[in-house]
Amino acid sequence: MSIPGLNEWLETPLGRYVLDWEQRRCDQVLGDVFGFNALQLGLAEVDLLRANRMPLRMRCDDVQSRIGVQSMALPHHLPFAGASLDLVVLPHVLEFAAYPHQVLREVERVLVPEGQVLIAGFNPWSLWGLRRRLARPGFPWNGQYLSVARLKDWLTLLGFEIQGGRFGCYAPPLEKERSLQRCRWMDLAGDRWWPIFGGVYMLQAVKRVHGMRLIQPKWRERLAQAKALAPVVPRTNRVSNEHE
Repeated sequence: MSIPGLNEWLETPLGRYVLDWEQRRCDQVLGDVFGFNALQLGLAEVDLLRANRMPLRMRCDDVQSRIGVQSMALPHHLPFAGASLDLVVLPHVLEFAAYPHQVLREVERVLVPEGQVLIAGFNPWSLWGLRRRLARPGFPWNGQYLSVARLKDWLTLLGFEIQGGRFGCYAPPLEKERSLQRCRWMDLAGDRWWPIFGGVYMLQAVKRVHGMRLIQPKWRERLAQAKALAPVVPRTNRVSNEHE
């Protein structure tokens, strides 16, 4: 989806810092996701599907992109048939959507059984979340950040099973390149000492569809009932018939 101020922010040191981590993480995760059709919804200027090997990889947005996105789509009303996609990537779509739960419902609808969704979001329980409360309006501070716990609850209610997740970008959200580089040591320390307080996260889930149980006719009971209802010829009559 198109987010005002996103493109300009991605060109800042802080935007490149986040994008580099998310691109590396997507390369690690999506290289092992197989199928036929993959969709990246939002952040269309960046190819987060580049490491994936599915034959058809699409990037969709709700406006025409300057790089020629393959399709235009509203996140809460996707132009795809039900159970037609094997993978959907949502980079920072939910926290800027008017109805994030409806977006997830659409994702569940278009995914095939055992299809996967990969969600990137800003962590409200981090220095980034604190900065959001204090910062002036503008991307990325104007979004409604969703916690991992809430997102897990939503996915579980829709029939998804959580496959894994990762936090990243532990450095404080500093605007200047030099200040940000001085704090990069926090990325190594964060994974070990405070892993849930990263500025951004990625969550991977699989759509589970429980198998239906085939109810078969009770042939044995019907056969027993048929035998019970069948007329029985008296033995005396059979003997008399033989003599005749």
